Amino acid sequence: MPKSTGMLHGGRENAGVKFSSCVGTKGTQYETSSPHSGHKPQKGKKVVALDPSPPPKDTLLPWPQHQNANGLRRRKRDWVIPPINVPENSRGPFPQQLVRIRSDKDNDIPIRYSITGVGADQPPMEVFSIDSMSGRMYVTRPMDREEHASYHLRAHAVDMNGNKVENPIDLYIYVIDMNDNRPEFINQVYNGSVDEGSKPGTYVMTVTANDADDSTTANGMVRYRIVTQTPQSPSQNMFTINSETGDIVTVAAGLDREKVQQYTVIVQATDMEGNLNYGLSNTATAIITVTDVNDNPPEFTASTFAGEVPENRVETVVANLTVMDRDQPHSPNWNAVYRIISGDPSGHFSVRTDPVTNEGMVTVVKAVDYELNRAFMLTVMVSNQAPLASGIQMSFQSTAGVTISIMDINEAPYFPSNHKLIRLEEGVPPGTVLTTFSAVDPDRFMQQAVRYSKLSDPASWLHINATNGQITTAAVLDRESLYTKNNVYEATFLAADNGIPPASGTGTLQIYLIDINDNAPELLPKEAQICERPNLNAINITAADADVDPNIGPYVFELPFVPAAVRKNWTITRLNGDYAQLSLRILYLEAGMYDVPIIVTDSGNPPLSNTSIIKVKVCPCDDNGDCTTIGAVAAAGLGTGAIVAILICILILLTMVLLFVMWMKRREKERHTKQLLIDPEDDVRDNILKYDEEGGGEEDQDYDLSQLQQPEAMGHVPSKAPGVRRVDERPVGAEPQYPIRPMVPHPGDIGDFINEGLRAADNDPTAPPYDSLLVFDYEGSGSTAGSVSSLNSSSSGDQDYDYLNDWGPRFKKLADMYGGGEED
Repeated sequence: MPKSTGMLHGGRENAGVKFSSCVGTKGTQYETSSPHSGHKPQKGKKVVALDPSPPPKDTLLPWPQHQNANGLRRRKRDWVIPPINVPENSRGPFPQQLVRIRSDKDNDIPIRYSITGVGADQPPMEVFSIDSMSGRMYVTRPMDREEHASYHLRAHAVDMNGNKVENPIDLYIYVIDMNDNRPEFINQVYNGSVDEGSKPGTYVMTVTANDADDSTTANGMVRYRIVTQTPQSPSQNMFTINSETGDIVTVAAGLDREKVQQYTVIVQATDMEGNLNYGLSNTATAIITVTDVNDNPPEFTASTFAGEVPENRVETVVANLTVMDRDQPHSPNWNAVYRIISGDPSGHFSVRTDPVTNEGMVTVVKAVDYELNRAFMLTVMVSNQAPLASGIQMSFQSTAGVTISIMDINEAPYFPSNHKLIRLEEGVPPGTVLTTFSAVDPDRFMQQAVRYSKLSDPASWLHINATNGQITTAAVLDRESLYTKNNVYEATFLAADNGIPPASGTGTLQIYLIDINDNAPELLPKEAQICERPNLNAINITAADADVDPNIGPYVFELPFVPAAVRKNWTITRLNGDYAQLSLRILYLEAGMYDVPIIVTDSGNPPLSNTSIIKVKVCPCDDNGDCTTIGAVAAAGLGTGAIVAILICILILLTMVLLFVMWMKRREKERHTKQLLIDPEDDVRDNILKYDEEGGGEEDQDYDLSQLQQPEAMGHVPSKAPGVRRVDERPVGAEPQYPIRPMVPHPGDIGDFINEGLRAADNDPTAPPYDSLLVFDYEGSGSTAGSVSSLNSSSSGDQDYDYLNDWGPRFKKLADMYGGGEED
């Protein structure tokens, strides 16, 4: 609560109220009607004591006066204005007078009083008011300490012109607290936990409630107590609470999660230091969860378990071991861990935990052979991931026996030495026994026979005996074959038994072929060129041998004695063991192609020789030793006469091509000069000719020409006469009768049909001055076909139809009719 620090001095203006010394009768009156106001002395300060008799309506306090004597001012003792205490939640009536402030100068001049500060002219506005003439200050409404616990105002005194009469004076107003607020819990529901089996006095949680009232008074002092506990097992008072701090602790032993997993505790907070008669209360709920500890070891549901599995199976579940654990499921205190403690020295099995059911799955992790182990007797122990709580011992039911039987199955034969490698020289004759490649049947307790066959023999060099696996050669083995990789030939064989079901295994035989000297060397290169005169230009030669060391170089190169011209014209100079040089022995050799035989001999045992031919082109050379172009041609074997003949042939060929091009241009020009039957822009002959169409056979020749004839009767044209006539448009009135062409029901030749139609068109007097397409039948009104009267056709004799001969066999008949000179 703030304290007044104002000091009142004689003759000094302070807080707008002027106090004078105690001497004399003049002074400023400070009046109060509040029963809570009081004069509180400060240390070292002098306070004027009021008359202990009932105070008058107005309480007067002298205002300090300023006194000057010879320029000196004497400092009087300060007057302390006591704070004004106002109870909150007052019922009024309002406005309610608090104090009255008066200046001793109001006897001489009229004075106006005012107050400023929070609660007056600052928000909250107009909580306090003052009578400007009398100086009485009022509170205008009930106060709430929780909103504002105190107010600091300043009182002012001015004359009617607004001139300051007194210095401002500080007023402190304190709101007296009333117990009008209940304690409020921070949370309505609190959650806490405590381990089962905890000792009394174990901390659980803390609940907190706040009271908005003054915490320095009983109104704001909160005390806690437990109202109810649910369930009341094993005791109705399992917990207690510190009345001042709100800490909840255990007060009794016997917490067991397997019996009670959760407690609900109702906690009450009461102010007035817990006085239930006067204090205000509120409640909250504390939910206390009993957490699990590993106080229950896992126990097998049975003492023995059994299972069986076929031999050679892995990752197969043999048996499921079930356990019971009363601790909290899916927690480290409940999760089971299995361990095989005896009966599996080779590690064929392991026990894995099912994360859902917590069962132990006995699984084969290493294949078991029936011929070695027919059964296993395992001892399995179970424990939890978390260690047992202090003082808890393992149960005798935490171990169990597991009997596993192994079932015999038909196993495939296998080759003990796989891959098997043998070494021998290439070239052994067919029928040679190489080795015996036999398989072993692991089923010792079954009487079965094993049969052998080839699975892969790329070169078909081998044969295997079906009963004993003996391998012999079926052809000559060649190390230089394409089927041999790095001197090794590989074949795969199959061994199958007659069990149920049959089983088979494969084995690979690798034959390392030792090289023998069975390939003669080949001369390289096969072709070369050299100048016709000896110079530094020589031919480097070497040899290639399919064999390997020591059946290859160094090589011996030599020229044969026959024919004699070889040694006469050529010579060989040895460079090293693998290379030699071939050069001319004579000073000049005519240009041309020469086949030079050379004998090449390797270093094998015995050595092999080969006579190879190298084609040498001898040609004239330039200064740089390179063959000239003419010399290269001459060296190719062509003489001067042959070259001239070739040039003449080329010239004749070019002349023929030129003449053919000229003839084609002339023919094209002649074709364009001929007048066509139709306008060139409307020429659609290219769209008609389909040279690759074969037609529809005999049925394609059966034309129904009656569809082009005028029907005998037309119901919609009453006056129309039968026959074929020109009808471009539907007639309107009666038509004159003209000679008509007799109808030919089924003409045998389409040429006759066309001639008849042409003759009828020529004899029609109603025809326009230009020819148009004949309309042989009228299909009625509304036809989508437009008029074709603009098409030109003429039967005049000045038209040349010879070009119809160039249109192919389909227009041969028209060509004969119009271009062949026949008379109509």
